[in-house]
Amino acid sequence: MKNKILLVDDEPDIVTMLSRFFKSRGYQVLTAINGVDGLKQIEHNPDIILLDINMPGLDGLEVCERIRNHVSCPILFLTAKIEDADKVKGFGVGGDDYIVKPFSLVELEARVQAHLRRETRHNLKTQLKFSGELTINFSARCLFCKGKKVMLAKKEFDIIELLSQNPGQVFDKERIYERVWGYDSEGDSSVVAEHIHRIRTKIARYTQKTYIETVWGCGYKWIK
Repeated sequence: MKNKILLVDDEPDIVTMLSRFFKSRGYQVLTAINGVDGLKQIEHNPDIILLDINMPGLDGLEVCERIRNHVSCPILFLTAKIEDADKVKGFGVGGDDYIVKPFSLVELEARVQAHLRRETRHNLKTQLKFSGELTINFSARCLFCKGKKVMLAKKEFDIIELLSQNPGQVFDKERIYERVWGYDSEGDSSVVAEHIHRIRTKIARYTQKTYIETVWGCGYKWIK
């Protein structure tokens, strides 16, 4: 099975060069040109991440800090220059190594292979989704907002799972009820609105953003 590598760098030329190189070496390559797109690619469970530090907006250190509690694969920082204090900060947020630009592609691949050989955490991979300030761990059935766990009942998480895995798609109450409670359940779809109200209330303790939008007369959808 091919190792899956995620390349996150705001310089398109570097992304293109590294992508071509690692594909030629038999890797499956995922790419992103900013931190936000990098978070989205994490959902594809890479085996190793090459992460540029100096990106505008969400930089590499922030990306690493957000994902490290949920992602076990090695994270190697790419940087044009590095001071000891920066290294300490990078290792502190969960980075595994530093690669200083400009670098030799042969040496870079050797570093990547060394980390993959030492990687024993790959069996602990979880299915994740990053949506704004939320992190959804589908494997552990947990929701986090700004790193803090949001306590949810089973059906509440089931609704979040259904909507978040189909962002932008509108589900009416009847369809949500059938998918979450089942066709043969006793009760009616009015319970869906009650559960969504509780979900919104719990998320609102941590953020003002509403993730489940009401489409009047139609149903509910997850905001992309």
